Parts: sequence; C-alpha cells; structure tokens
Amino acid sequence: MDKYWDIFLNSFVGYFNYLVEEITHPKLTGYFYWLIGLSLLVMILEVIFPWRKQQKFFRQGFWLDLFYIFFNFFLFSLIGYNAVSNVFVNLFNDGLVAIGIKNLVAVNIATYPVWFQLFVMFVIADFIQWNVHVQLHKRNWLWKFHKVHHSVKEMGFARQFRFHFMETVVYKSVQYIPLAMIGFGIQEFFLVHMIGVFVGHLNHANVGWSYGVFKYILNNPKMHIWHHAKTLPKQHQKGVNFGLSLSVWDYIFGTAYIPIEGKNIDIGFENDENYPKGFWEQMKQPFKE
Repeated sequence: MDKYWDIFLNSFVGYFNYLVEEITHPKLTGYFYWLIGLSLLVMILEVIFPWRKQQKFFRQGFWLDLFYIFFNFFLFSLIGYNAVSNVFVNLFNDGLVAIGIKNLVAVNIATYPVWFQLFVMFVIADFIQWNVHVQLHKRNWLWKFHKVHHSVKEMGFARQFRFHFMETVVYKSVQYIPLAMIGFGIQEFFLVHMIGVFVGHLNHANVGWSYGVFKYILNNPKMHIWHHAKTLPKQHQKGVNFGLSLSVWDYIFGTAYIPIEGKNIDIGFENDENYPKGFWEQMKQPFKE
C-alpha cells in the first residue's frame, strides 16, 4: 500500500515539474506551446475566413472556453487526475503480473515504419473515441456530463475543450487497453494527439470548410455544426455526426446528417437557456441532475 501512496504523492511533484519544464524550456514535442500555436493558427483562420460574418470574434462564452482549454489540458492533471491515473495504471499492471501477464502488447507496432504507426494509432484511437462519443449521447448518465460541451450557443475553435472533466476519465479509461495492446510510443502518441487537437479546433471553428471529396473521410465544420444542432431528426434523436477527427465512421454506420448548409442553425439542447453559465456551476450540474 505504501508503494501506491508514494506513487500518488510523487505524481503531483512530477507533473508540476513537467509543466514548469514545458513552459520554461520549449521543445519540439511540448504540449503547451503546440496547444497555443494551433489555437492561434485557427483563431487567425476564423478572422480571415469567417463563416458566420455577423458573429463577433469575442463570441458568447469565449473567455470561459479559453479557461476550459487550459483546465482540461493541464490543470486537471495537476490537481489530481495524473496522480490517480498513475495509481490505477500501476494497480492494473500489478494485477496482470499477479495472474501471469507481464504486459498487454499483442502487436508491437514500434517495429513498423513511423508513418504506419501513426496511421494505425490515429485510426484506432479515433474509432474508439467515436464509439465513446456515441455512448455519451445514448447513455443518460453520460449525457449529463456531455451536456456541458453542448451548452455552447455560438461555435468557435475553443468550444472543442469545453467539456466536463469526467469525459477525460471515460475516454482515457476506454482507450488505455486497446492502445496498450499495440505498444504505442510516447512520441507517436503526441503527434496523433496534436493532429486530433488541430482537427477538433477546425471542426468547432467559425470557418465553413468541408474539404471537397475528403469530407467523407475527415470531420469538418459544416458537418460538425449539425452535431450541435438543437433540433435533431426524428430518426436520430440521440445525435448525429459523432466523428471527432474522421467522418467516415458516421457514413459507415448511418449517423451522418447534413440536410442543408447549417451556418445559422440554432445549436444547444432543450431548455439550455437555464443551464449554468459559469465553470464551477457547470462542473457541479451533472452531479445535481
């Protein structure tokens, strides 16, 4: 038991030191400045190529969304998630050893070319996330947490990271075993993750791109706006267009829906005008419900 307590305590110090190192000593694989850089890039695209020209740049909830970016990307790990997840990973791995399993790697993807590693990891991670996203809408107890993300009333790049911290717990828990089984590397995972961040920023941004024929493969703003639509089709009352980076899953499984250009549709959910507007109130709301 002392071992896990030490892991828990040391994780706080370890993550704090890591975060300080990220900020004070920029490097090619540093999350902090990549996040800022990609955010600034998409912000500029919103200014140059606005889809909804009447929408203000400092749209409704803009500053709250910026806080969500840094909370969900860094602060949540700093205040406890990193420590708790490290303890559970060690407990899980010790449990495997106890039953005679030394590791979960079924296919050592590290032996393949880097481009193939990136491709496989990107596709598998996105498919897992697509399935989790579907469940966030279909399961009422999960939807209570996901409503935070759908509480937005004007779309913009930072909307991607307005989500309840419990979504991080759900996504990472479900992804852990499949990704561990293919032996993913930290550097490759970093690249896949930042690609996901960039595509996610674009999907929520005030730009009207759909990428031509590639719209059937990559998610895009014109498709994702319908995921946030307040009025859903009768045959898809639990949601449509669940893709995070790839749209192909929605076309394969019949959840793709783009009836018309959705530039000015009403987004949100029923009675969202009564949903809490502040960060702490939104964090507490799912537990109250």
